[in-house]
Amino acid sequence: MSQPPRAVIFGCEGPRLNRQERQFLADARPWGAILFARNIEAPAQLAALCADWRDVLGRDAPILIDQEGGRVQRMRAPHWREWMPALDQTMRCADPARAMYLRGRLIAAELRAAGIDVNCAPLADIAYAQTHAVLRNRCYGQDAGTVVACARAMADGLLAGGVLPVLKHIPGHGRADLDSHLDLPVVDTPRHTLEGTDFAAFRALADLPMGMSAHLVYSDIDPAAPATTSQRIIDLIRQDIGFSGLLMSDDISMQALRGSVAERAAAALGAGCDIVLHCNGDLSEMQQLAAACPVMTPAALSRAEDALSLRQDPDSADLRALQAEYDALVGVV
Repeated sequence: MSQPPRAVIFGCEGPRLNRQERQFLADARPWGAILFARNIEAPAQLAALCADWRDVLGRDAPILIDQEGGRVQRMRAPHWREWMPALDQTMRCADPARAMYLRGRLIAAELRAAGIDVNCAPLADIAYAQTHAVLRNRCYGQDAGTVVACARAMADGLLAGGVLPVLKHIPGHGRADLDSHLDLPVVDTPRHTLEGTDFAAFRALADLPMGMSAHLVYSDIDPAAPATTSQRIIDLIRQDIGFSGLLMSDDISMQALRGSVAERAAAALGAGCDIVLHCNGDLSEMQQLAAACPVMTPAALSRAEDALSLRQDPDSADLRALQAEYDALVGVV
């Protein structure tokens, strides 16, 4: 019987796996892969890279990407569509949920054609006046109701197109006024306020198959640790919010976290994350993580299998008709 995968998702350095990466990945057995702009040149190259990842891992491993649209999209023109920021779209559209469904379905078609089957979207973070610019226009709305409707629609569009959604950033990143890629945001909002706003949005989407944690401190709940490495917050995600899907960390190499990547990973897994996400493709860091991350626990494997069981063939939608409908809704001429 083959060994279970390790509780980590890795990236790679460039548009092709080199010999050293291939040998390392075959031995390390990450659960899946994540791709970035540095890995993408053209459709045929991207499809070949996805096939190569699966060949090296010896199974139909999930391949992830951040293709939100707007600033955060790794596949770009001239080969793929450019999308407006999500908040701009919802604020200009008479039917924001329908537009978000169409966006998800059309993005899914582009991903599936390349061999990618997991998209790190939708976002259920609420946009506030203080939301840092790195996140604000990626949000779907400024109130929980709009955010939930649009996030559900985006997830449904992705699923209809054969792509699994990843709900982020649990349990809510919208109140952060710092960029967690560089600093650790601290949110002082009382828990009772969060329960009716930020947490409520994620509670309404808790049935989605996968989720990604937030790198920020909620001082009223756990002032000592960011959500990703806080057992109190992970317990809140599981029990209060009710999220039962596969929970991955946000990128473990982001500077909101302290310590070596191995220490960060151990803290995230110890707090209750199912799997650690590592994005920068740095082989030396990946080697440290392979030594630090155990194989997935039985509970994590069960959640992962439940998520992957939802992978399906795309529906038979008329993509040209959907594209025309989307353009009309958002006023593209």
